[in-house]
Amino acid sequence: MVMKEKRTANMEIKKINRTNIYQLLRKNSSLSRRDVVNKLQLCLPTVTQNIMELQEEGLIEEAGSVGNTGGRRAKVYDIVRDARTAIGIDITKNHITAVAVDLTGAVIACERIRCKFEKSDAYYKQLSVLVETVIEKAKLKREHILGVGIGVPGLITADNQTVFYGEILDFTGTTCSEFSKYIPFQTALYNDANAAGYAEIWANEETINAFYVMLSNNIGGSVVINGQIYSGDHLRSGEVGHITIVQNGKECYCGQKGCVDPYCAATVLSSLTNGNLEDFFLLLKKKSPEAIVLWNEYLDHLAVAVNNLHMLFDCKIILGGYVGEYLDEYLDDLVQRVKSRNPFTHDAGYLEVCCYKTEAIAAGAALNFIASFINTI
Repeated sequence: MVMKEKRTANMEIKKINRTNIYQLLRKNSSLSRRDVVNKLQLCLPTVTQNIMELQEEGLIEEAGSVGNTGGRRAKVYDIVRDARTAIGIDITKNHITAVAVDLTGAVIACERIRCKFEKSDAYYKQLSVLVETVIEKAKLKREHILGVGIGVPGLITADNQTVFYGEILDFTGTTCSEFSKYIPFQTALYNDANAAGYAEIWANEETINAFYVMLSNNIGGSVVINGQIYSGDHLRSGEVGHITIVQNGKECYCGQKGCVDPYCAATVLSSLTNGNLEDFFLLLKKKSPEAIVLWNEYLDHLAVAVNNLHMLFDCKIILGGYVGEYLDEYLDDLVQRVKSRNPFTHDAGYLEVCCYKTEAIAAGAALNFIASFINTI
C-alpha cells in the first residue's frame, strides 16, 4: 500500500514538473534548459527528459541557440504555438463572430458576418460555414483542432449543453447539439459574459478576484474568485444587468423595472446614432451637446452599478463589452463619480478597462478548450 502511494506521488510530481516546464515555455519565449532549471529550481536531468518528451510530442521545438564566444552555444526552446488550436463563436441577435486561437491564446484568425439569429437549419449551416472559413483563413490542421466553444447571451447548464434561460434571443431550451449539427468538432456552450470574463483572466493571470462587467447590447457579468469563474449555486451568478438601480424605473427585457440593463446597455448610447456605437463616440469627441448629456446620464448610472458591485465584492472591477472598447479615455471621469459614492475610501484604483477590446466572447469560448488541453500536458 505504501509503495503504491509512493508511486502515485511520484507520478503526480512528474506531471507537475512537466506542466510547469511547458507553462514556463508558453509564457516565456526562447529559454534554454539552464534557464528552465534556474527558474523552476529543478535538476538538469529532469528538465532535459521533459523537454525531450515534449519535443517528441510536437509541443515544443528548438528555436535557435544563445551564448557568447567560446564554448558550446545553448539551444533554446519555444512551444509550437499551433500544435493545438481551438475555435470560438460569439452569437448575438444580428451577428456571428468566429475566431481561431492558438496555445498562447492569441487570436490567429477572425471572421464576422451579419446574420440574424433564428432557430433554423439554415442558421446552423451558416455556423458551420463560418467555422470552415476560419479554418481556411488560419490554415489550421483539422486534427489539431481541440473543439469549438460557442458563446451565447443566455444561462447555460453545468454540462455546457443546454440554454436554460435565453430571453434575449428567445431560445430557452436550445441545445449544443442543435448549434453544432453541422460542425464536425467537439462543441460546448458558454454564457457570453463568462466567456469574456475568462478571456480577461487569460490575458492577465495576476487577476485573482474580480468582477467583469460586459457593457454590450445587453449587460452581463462574470464573477472571478481565486482565478476561476464562480457560477453560483444555480448557475446564475454575475447577473449584474438585473440589479435594480432605479426604483420603478425603465422596463427591462426580463419584465422587471429599473434594472441596470436598460440604463447601461450599449444601445442606450447607440440609440442616438441609429444603432452605431462608434458614431456615438465620434459625436462625443466633437462635443455634441446631445451626446454629452446622454453620456453623463450613462456614467451616473454606471457609477451606481459599479459602486454597488464594489460594496458587495470588494475586488477589482473590469469594464468590457462594446462600451469597454471606448472607455480608456473616459475612465477618469467615471472614477470620480464612483469615488464620490464610496463611504470607506476615495480610492477607485480597483476599476479597470478590459484587456480584450474586441472578440472577447469568441476568444474566451475557445480558450476553455485550450486551457483544458494544457491541463492534460
